[in-house]
Amino acid sequence: MTNRALRADILLFLTAAIWGLAFVAQRVGMDHVGPLTFNGIRFALGGLALIPLMLRLEKNRAVGYVPASPKRIAVGGALLGLALFFGATLQQMGLAGPQLAELGFQGTTAGKAGFITGLYVVFVPIFGLMLAQRPGWGTWLGATLAVIGMYLLSVTSDLTIAFGDLLVLGSAFFWTGHVLLIGKLSPGMDAVDAIKLSVIQFLACAALSLVGAAATEPITLSGIQNAALPIAYGGLMSVGVAYTLQVIAQRDAPPAHAAIILSLEAVFAALGGWLMLDEFLTTRALVGCALMLTGMLLSQLKP
Repeated sequence: MTNRALRADILLFLTAAIWGLAFVAQRVGMDHVGPLTFNGIRFALGGLALIPLMLRLEKNRAVGYVPASPKRIAVGGALLGLALFFGATLQQMGLAGPQLAELGFQGTTAGKAGFITGLYVVFVPIFGLMLAQRPGWGTWLGATLAVIGMYLLSVTSDLTIAFGDLLVLGSAFFWTGHVLLIGKLSPGMDAVDAIKLSVIQFLACAALSLVGAAATEPITLSGIQNAALPIAYGGLMSVGVAYTLQVIAQRDAPPAHAAIILSLEAVFAALGGWLMLDEFLTTRALVGCALMLTGMLLSQLKP
């Protein structure tokens, strides 16, 4: 392995760790603010944090490169922001344990949310059938293992499933659409255009979230102050830093290789929930997690 490849693997590993631990921050933040308020401020911070990187890369842009049209970036970013809004909102609502409990529903844990969200890795090639893509046997076997794992992780012995788990599962479908949409928009773009696309999608998601929060949630300065650390981690670290690390690392790592390392996000979410939130997984749930992770890896190794 070359030094550049080793560095890429280390950066991707750090990215997976940052993203996985973000589920802990998201869960803690729900003790103080509503899900839309949390996401609105988080994605605004994340989008603004990427602007310096975008400006720096634009200065060093290759001479003669023809950038993507402003319309393509603006419209594409808005569509991505819409998919991101629904995915992030459902995920955040699923993690809103105390607020769901007040309504008589059970929320999900940070660890379970990480694994359920990771199902998009399996959903993407399957939904690609609609785009005339043909997934291989690894994808179908991976999907089967992931479904069995999801059952063991989330469905109880009396055949009930927590409402929070269902919300996070719904978010995985929007993450799937988000990835497929990026696959349609990003070909031919350089790093600067890709980051411009991301800045627009993050700010669009932030605007939609803040408008929704103003209409449906109580927003207090004390609540935002109490949730400042989780919000800062979710915005600056999970979006700003981790996205930058991913962009740098994937210049030297094959896409499938990168996806396998990033699948460890779910493992870090479970570890973070266990170490920081005292979340407990039964033996049945641990087996389910193992099957889901195996399914995710198979879908990347034999796509």
